[in-house]
Amino acid sequence: MAEPTLGRRLADFAVDTSYATLPEAVVDSVRKRVLDVIGLCVAAHRLPTSRSILDYVHDQGGRPQAHIVGGGAAVPAALAALANGVLAHSLDYDDTHLPSVLHPSAPVVPAALAAAELAGASGRDTIRAIAVGLEVCVRLGMAGYDPEAGNSVFFEHGQHATSICGTMGGAVAAALLLGQSREGVLDVLGVAASTASGIIEGNRTGGTVKRLHCGWAAHAAVTAADLVRRGFTGPPTVLEGRFGFFEAFLHGRYAPEEITRGLGSEWAVPGIFFKPYPANHFTHAAIDAAIGLREQGLDPARVERLTLGVPAPVIRTIGQPIEAKRAPETGYQAQFSGPYAVVAGLLGGGGLGAGLADFTDELARDPLRRELMAKVDVVPDDRATEIFPHQFPAVLTARDLDGREWRQEVLANRGGPARPLSAAELALKFRDNAAGRLSAATSEAVAGLAGRLEEADDVGELLRLVAEFEPGT
Repeated sequence: MAEPTLGRRLADFAVDTSYATLPEAVVDSVRKRVLDVIGLCVAAHRLPTSRSILDYVHDQGGRPQAHIVGGGAAVPAALAALANGVLAHSLDYDDTHLPSVLHPSAPVVPAALAAAELAGASGRDTIRAIAVGLEVCVRLGMAGYDPEAGNSVFFEHGQHATSICGTMGGAVAAALLLGQSREGVLDVLGVAASTASGIIEGNRTGGTVKRLHCGWAAHAAVTAADLVRRGFTGPPTVLEGRFGFFEAFLHGRYAPEEITRGLGSEWAVPGIFFKPYPANHFTHAAIDAAIGLREQGLDPARVERLTLGVPAPVIRTIGQPIEAKRAPETGYQAQFSGPYAVVAGLLGGGGLGAGLADFTDELARDPLRRELMAKVDVVPDDRATEIFPHQFPAVLTARDLDGREWRQEVLANRGGPARPLSAAELALKFRDNAAGRLSAATSEAVAGLAGRLEEADDVGELLRLVAEFEPGT
């Protein structure tokens, strides 16, 4: 008998997993990620691109099937997934899996919530679908991780692994919620693979297209699941076939054991890192290191030189071209700047140490911050490179005007298993994201529903709570 294809292994895992078989750590993690994503969607309404995607979606018309966070009346499910996916990823505040360097929740959760609302699904069914979708996303990403190079093969090809693998994970989640069989889930993988996309040049030289990636992935995911239930089919060898997913995206360089090892018994979901700061994850340890120097007593006004040591592979994202990274023109560019991260940590910020209010266009161009950023060099650090990408470490050294040397190492990222965010810290992050758009009472109600998601008879209740923002908040 022929060995099952990788796609069939994933389809079997998806269908065979029930809510009752999920470890409590997985259930708890999913609850927290749903709340996190909703908060991110609320906060992202401050961005021009958020208005753009809402305008686009509402211009399309169609049947009212699912809600957008802050989007008003219901829209077609795939378009709700599109908008919520864009909102979830736009602030670069969404969770990250390491070492695959994926942002799994931003595509998977919006796809699942849209499909759940379309199907009238319960909280338990939604938790199960999200857990499975996240796991599929992460395992596909890990199959494309090259341990010798210490980097994702997707990234080496200029591809955004998040949106590519997120399409696949989101599609499986949507397929489960729409009641697909084993064959149906396999077909959904086959259809979704032909719609997965995303390139990451914008990380280097600008543009806001990266904000679209997770929305497009969530839209493609729901669309694939919907098309399969209407009769479309996909190839059973979609993943490992001669012209399949791994050949097309990775040129055949992949690790199939990352998909099958411990499938159904070992879960990656609880280990996905929550982000404490609204910036590219490569900058987070730099923020922490700068906070550490400030706590040691370093006076930013007396800094002569700062050297940020980071893993060599991340320099191209947060340290090149250095002239641009020292002088970001917008808050969005500042989110990808190592020098700005150092300055944000040195000067102190809101939220959990650096919040949304610390990444604005005005602060990116602030003369004091520009003066400090001009003193920051971003260089490779051997120890950080050795640890990467299991963590994104930073070693920050400073020399002050008195000739004194200062040093702070941060070798493990805050928000991951080694330094987890507490329930109180995650609640603070949600309240900070919701402030100004949701009342305190609504925020509390949303947090309560998300925290008891398994008790919900209809997940749509959660989405309807945040579909409209209260005037005056």
